[in-house]
Amino acid sequence: MNTISGVITAMVTPFEAGGAVDLEATRRLARHLVENGSHGLVVAGTTGESPTLSDDEKLTLLGAILDEVGERATVICGSGSNDTAHSVELTRGACRVGAHAVLVVTPYYNKPNRAGLRAHFTAVAEAAGKTPVVIYNIPSRTVINLPPDLLAELAADIPNVVAVKQANNDELGPIDGLDVLAGNDDIFLRCLEGGGAGGILVASHLVGPEMRAVYEAATTGEAAHARETNADLAGVFEALTVTANPIPVKAALEMLGIIEGHLRLPMVPATPDERATIRAMLERRGLLVAGGT
Repeated sequence: MNTISGVITAMVTPFEAGGAVDLEATRRLARHLVENGSHGLVVAGTTGESPTLSDDEKLTLLGAILDEVGERATVICGSGSNDTAHSVELTRGACRVGAHAVLVVTPYYNKPNRAGLRAHFTAVAEAAGKTPVVIYNIPSRTVINLPPDLLAELAADIPNVVAVKQANNDELGPIDGLDVLAGNDDIFLRCLEGGGAGGILVASHLVGPEMRAVYEAATTGEAAHARETNADLAGVFEALTVTANPIPVKAALEMLGIIEGHLRLPMVPATPDERATIRAMLERRGLLVAGGT
């Protein structure tokens, strides 16, 4: 199995016009990402519109991506929810299919206390068996935070909890017993400079080689090159936050002709103004010829 490090793309889920999962486009996109800088992929994460995917769809996507790129890249399956029993069953399913690791989000909406969080992650990790577990800390979406001391406790007490996708920018830093992965594109380099293992990223859909270059430079002592390359990507990161993820990145992928940009409600297509912002970014980077729609 590949290690959980480097440029890991939180992969979008391609849909057909009628709303069905497009497995052919999924395979094509997975190949494209691995051929353009990604060390690994996350299947059925938030960027993949996981709240609107059924468990069967998630496992089917996982199987297709493992078949397509599983020998060349780390394939991680999003298997968490705010229902521990559901998370346990989905995690077992993902591990049966062959996920190299699972990504388990902090329970949202029901807001468990510290003891409940410990019990939740313990149960899900037990269901994973020997498969590594990456905890996903994203208080902006879940309205609950895993502080660094609790993350360190979970790592110490649960053998297969090995990493955290840290999307709390204010608490980014080393955590005893865990590999730290940047959960937002704009903190990728800062994470690496602080000893982090990599990032679970969105912009790597579009600028994967450049983000791979940031990683390679940062981990081989070429700090100035890493900072210069990362600074050049600031406009990409900004354009991809013009509205809720994954609307901007899907619009960009559609403009580039990589996949169709269909979304499932409650996600809706980018507005004309948002598309103009995204297109201008792609044009500035030379990815699109100016003057299109």
